Amino acid sequence: MQNFQGEKMNSLKAGARSVTWKILSEHIVDGDPAKDAELGIRIDQTLTQDATGTMAYLQFESMGVDHVRNDLAVSYVDHNTVQIGFENADDHDFLASIAKRYGIIYSKAGNGICHQLHLERFGKPGTTLLGSDSHTPTGGGIGQIAIGAGGIDIAVAMAGGPFYIPTPKVRAIKLVGTLAQGTSAKDIILKVLERFGTKGNVGWIFEYTGQGVTTLDVPSRATIANMGAELGVTTSVFPSDRMTRQFLAAQGRAGDFKPIAADRGAKYDDVFEIDLGALKPMAAAPHSPGNVVSVESLRGLKVNQIMIGSCTNSSYRDIRTVAKILEGRHVADDVEVGIACGSRQVVQMLAKDGSLGILVAAGCRMLENACGFCIGAHMSPATNAVSLRTNNRNFEGRSGTKSAQVYLVSPETAAASALAGTVVASEGAPFVALPRRFPIDDSMFLYRETAGRGVPGAPIVRGPNIASVPKGEALAPSLAAVAAIKVGDKITTDHIMPAGARLKFRSNVPEYSKYVFEPCDPSFHDRCLENKSKGLANVIIAGESYGQGSSREHAALCPMALGVKAVIAKSIERIHRANLVNFGIVPFVFEDPADYEKLSQGDELSFEGIRAAVEGDGRIAVKTPRGTVCVRTALSEREKKIILAGGRLQMKN
Repeated sequence: MQNFQGEKMNSLKAGARSVTWKILSEHIVDGDPAKDAELGIRIDQTLTQDATGTMAYLQFESMGVDHVRNDLAVSYVDHNTVQIGFENADDHDFLASIAKRYGIIYSKAGNGICHQLHLERFGKPGTTLLGSDSHTPTGGGIGQIAIGAGGIDIAVAMAGGPFYIPTPKVRAIKLVGTLAQGTSAKDIILKVLERFGTKGNVGWIFEYTGQGVTTLDVPSRATIANMGAELGVTTSVFPSDRMTRQFLAAQGRAGDFKPIAADRGAKYDDVFEIDLGALKPMAAAPHSPGNVVSVESLRGLKVNQIMIGSCTNSSYRDIRTVAKILEGRHVADDVEVGIACGSRQVVQMLAKDGSLGILVAAGCRMLENACGFCIGAHMSPATNAVSLRTNNRNFEGRSGTKSAQVYLVSPETAAASALAGTVVASEGAPFVALPRRFPIDDSMFLYRETAGRGVPGAPIVRGPNIASVPKGEALAPSLAAVAAIKVGDKITTDHIMPAGARLKFRSNVPEYSKYVFEPCDPSFHDRCLENKSKGLANVIIAGESYGQGSSREHAALCPMALGVKAVIAKSIERIHRANLVNFGIVPFVFEDPADYEKLSQGDELSFEGIRAAVEGDGRIAVKTPRGTVCVRTALSEREKKIILAGGRLQMKN
């Protein structure tokens, strides 16, 4: 590895710089952005959640490092908190024991949702954060370069290694004016999604600029940065300014503040302007966050269920706003309303100011401070129900009910619709000011006193659901393969590895692998094993934007365990592509997207010279029953070595 010390570094430091490049230039340890190269960046902080953390820490443990080497590592429990069966509780015991042993702060179940908690208690402007959850970019709301990644990348970062990204393009989202009553941050990010969609944004960072930014508090900025993950961008980032300073001071962390602003004349690769005053309440209609429509166009639609919270909209500002709208009133008789706050801090504040009583009196169900309904872990809607939700994804079946129609809306729209029983925009939401002082109670963050160094020799608890990490095999010179499945566009990691009731198997790959592509084709697992027994590799054929959504590395790890050696798609999303590489699966794309039509499930495929192709320019002609199909993969030299070895865990260093 060579430190980046070239002319580009000097120009980045001397010239007019964006917030993005001010932070990145201080963290590049490998690569040269002047050459549009892959960049290795130093990671200051890491976070995991329990659904991804078990595998991340098993991988970290296998590296033989005695303690974490980055500045801060936090393990949050916020996904599998319902604990039906022994599996989730066993995972939590394992996570707690790993945290104590290796110097990781452990956030107990019930403390809150990782992104909300990290924003409140640990995130620092000007630093880098890598998290094993795709909504880690929430940290961009306080001027942090925060990126979601697979668990093995987190393990490497905790061991002191760099994280690699393509040299990003930076798009300025220029905000002007002031939001009108009834609109909020959720409507801003939905407007961005309306313009840029959920595909075609790989390799971009969205940086929010303009006078309108100064009107948004940190929770509002965090909402926008959080849901920017649905765009498929590397991350989103805001400046660190007066609003940031006030938020950190109110959290008792004034010393963590660092001002960061784009220089006058900073250059961007693109600029998109939004007039906040002209913005109307918006919604994402089924079944994509990019399917954006106006709330007005949905007016009168009968609503069965409303869920408020998730890492996107669970701050004190959000829930207090809902309470003010519902105060003295009652939700419609035939509407179910559930509210999940982002943290214990939020609950304590709502209890103190009377909001908790208002919400209960209004007929709302108060849920645990956890991801819950967002990932289909509870509160699934009824058959064919219409559910309005303030979370970030409405993929088909993600709620736990495949036939449900899930719409994503702001807390303001959700509260107004809860009263009406039909979709309606809020006529005006009361202003909620930033508290002068948040209540600070870190008692559910364990092992703070040993953070960074751990407790050598502390025992690690392994229940029967904790399985070993499977490893791949070195890439063969050629492959005889079968197209094990053919799927369409916008296949999400929820399609590949379902969440909900299946999440409890995240630490048990042999068991979890039984459910690969369960929503699309439940026979995929058996078919792959049959092909594997015949000495045939399995290949996945896909359309556009394959692997969008969650960062879950199991969407690559479990297929690898089933003998998948390659994916051929029209396009592949950033995090999933990185996960495929990390587990030795070659991420091919069609040279001619029309060739997608030439392939069918069950086709016998021949990859003659695949190893040489990976070592070279990444191009190979695949023999199929309907002629030759040309595919390619653009790999860095680092990625080539990983693929050839059969995955990151097979690397000697």
